Amino acid sequence: MHPGVRAGGVCGLRSLRARRVQVHSRYERCLADAPVGGRLLVVRLRVRRWFCDQPSCGIRTFAGQVEGVTVRHGRRTPLLRAMLEGIAVALAGRAGARLAAKIHAPVGRSTLLRLLAALPDPAAQTPRVLGVDDFALLRGQNYGTVLIDCETGAPVELLPGRDAQTLANWLDTHPGVEVVCRDRSGSYAEGVRIGAPDAVQVADRFHLWQNVGKTVERCVARHRDCLRATEPVPADSTVSQPSSEEPVGRCAQRAQRHHAKVHDLLRQGHSIHGIARGLGWGQRTVQRYAHAATWQELVDGKWKGPRPSKLDPFKPYLDQCWESGCSNALQLYREIAELGYPGSYGRVRAYLEQRRTRPGLIAASPPTVRQFTRWLTCHPDKLTEDDWSRLKAVLDQCPELRAAAVHVRAVLLVAC
Repeated sequence: MHPGVRAGGVCGLRSLRARRVQVHSRYERCLADAPVGGRLLVVRLRVRRWFCDQPSCGIRTFAGQVEGVTVRHGRRTPLLRAMLEGIAVALAGRAGARLAAKIHAPVGRSTLLRLLAALPDPAAQTPRVLGVDDFALLRGQNYGTVLIDCETGAPVELLPGRDAQTLANWLDTHPGVEVVCRDRSGSYAEGVRIGAPDAVQVADRFHLWQNVGKTVERCVARHRDCLRATEPVPADSTVSQPSSEEPVGRCAQRAQRHHAKVHDLLRQGHSIHGIARGLGWGQRTVQRYAHAATWQELVDGKWKGPRPSKLDPFKPYLDQCWESGCSNALQLYREIAELGYPGSYGRVRAYLEQRRTRPGLIAASPPTVRQFTRWLTCHPDKLTEDDWSRLKAVLDQCPELRAAAVHVRAVLLVAC
C-alpha cells in the first residue's frame, strides 16, 4: 500500500510504481495538546507529503499521519479533543468555555457547540419498561408521541402523530419491551396490543391520581349542597373580665414575683437600701413591696374597678350627647373643654370607643367544588388548621363525602 494512502486513507489503491514512493514535500504542523502542569502544551511536527501515482485519484498528494497524535485537518490532538468533547457534553457553550479556560485549555463557546454537534448519537437500546405519552407541537392541531425509558428516565424516540399504527410499527421494529406505562388514550392501548401483544400495560402514578381527582370532583359536585353547611364560628376576640376574685394577668404575676423576691431578701438580713441597689430598683419601689403584707395589696387598684379620672364629672354630659346622636369625639372634647375639662383628648376618645358597637365577624363563604376536592386529594400535611376545620365540618354532615375521603386516603397511602 502507498505509505501516504495508508496514513491518510483517501483512495486506498496500490501504487503503480515498483520503486520506492517519492516524497512530494515537507511541512510543519502545530497541534494543541492537553495542558501539562497548568501550562499550555503545543506539539510541533515536521510531516512529509507523498505522491499518489494513480490517474483516477482526484487528490495527488497526501500527508502522513502519526497515530494517536494527528488526524486529517485537525489542529488538536485526539486527547485534547476528547477532553473538550466531555466538557461540551456536560456544560455546552459559555459555561464550558469558562471551565476550559480554568484548566488552561482556552476555547470559544461556538467551538464547543460545534464539537457537541459533531458527536454521534449514542446507540439506543430498546427499554424494558417503556413510557408512552403525547405532546403538543401546536396545541389543538398538531400532536406527537414521546417514548421514555422509565428505568433511566432518558428519552428514546419522538413519533409523529399519536395514532395506534405509528406506535405499533415502532414496537414491531424494537422487540424486547416487557412493560408499557401509558396514559388513558385508547389509541395507545390498541397500538400496544398490535405491536407488543405480550407486554404488560400499566398506568403511571400521575394518570392514576388524575383519575382519582376527576372521580372525587364528580362525587363532590353531586353533593354540593353539603358544602353549604354551617361554617365553624371563630371564638370572640374580646377578653371578658375574670369572675374569680383572685387578681390575674401580667401585672399580678409580676407583683407576686417581685413581692416574694423582696421579702426573701429581707429574711436573709438585707436592708431596703441594699436591696434597691442590688436589684437596680428605686428605694420607694422596694419599700412598697416590703410594707405590703401580701402581693394582692399591690394590685388591688389595678384589677378592681376603674380608678378615679378627671373625666368622671363630664361622663354624664358625654353619655347624654351620645344618646342624642353625637358621636364625634373631637367635637365632644371641645365642648367639655369649654366646660372646664382639664384632661386630654385621648381619654375622651378612649371612653367613647367603649360605647361604639363593632360589626360582627363576616362568615366565610362555603368552599367551592374544586376547593373541597383539593382538600380531599392533597396531602394532609399541606392543609392549614382552618382548612382542616372546614373540611371536618362538611364531612361530619355528609356520610357520602366521608366515605370518599376514606378511599382517597387509602389511595394516597399506597401512592406515597
